[in-house]
Amino acid sequence: MLSHNRSGEHPHGDRGQIILLAVFLCIWIGDSFILRFSTFPAKAVPVWVRLPLAGFLFFTAGYLVSRSHGVLHIPEGGKSLMTSGVYSLVRHPMYLGAWLAYIGFVLSTLSLASLALLAAIIPFYDYIAGYEERVLYRLFGREYANYKARVPKWIPWLRKSTASSVHRRPDQASNT
Repeated sequence: MLSHNRSGEHPHGDRGQIILLAVFLCIWIGDSFILRFSTFPAKAVPVWVRLPLAGFLFFTAGYLVSRSHGVLHIPEGGKSLMTSGVYSLVRHPMYLGAWLAYIGFVLSTLSLASLALLAAIIPFYDYIAGYEERVLYRLFGREYANYKARVPKWIPWLRKSTASSVHRRPDQASNT
């Protein structure tokens, strides 16, 4: 939500994402194409079902990442909260795009080993998103609280049902 030079990101967020992606790809490739020790569910779901669904997830992931990355960089000296475009759908579209890409990989081969690793990757993204939200709350205060009340954290169609969440600090709010 802020450019890299504005210190809005978790200090280890980028490094963690790269490491997790490398580990995930090693496990996914190793299990899906070499060892095949946990891909037995793929026998039950035809490839013509799995690949179009995975393709849709990859397309959606690419869209979210490209649209969110395109507005990340704020002109130097500018102080602006991004709330339009994909940021009007979810508060962390780039991270959601990463989740969808991971899910697309898992779905394409139904590797249970990579699914298990994904179960550890998603909380990492949630953690760094929470860190960013605390920074944004400190920077933008009520403006960010209002945005947070209107726009869900991860799933576009899940809107907060009460306005009372506007008055909570990020460390008190629910994890939606």
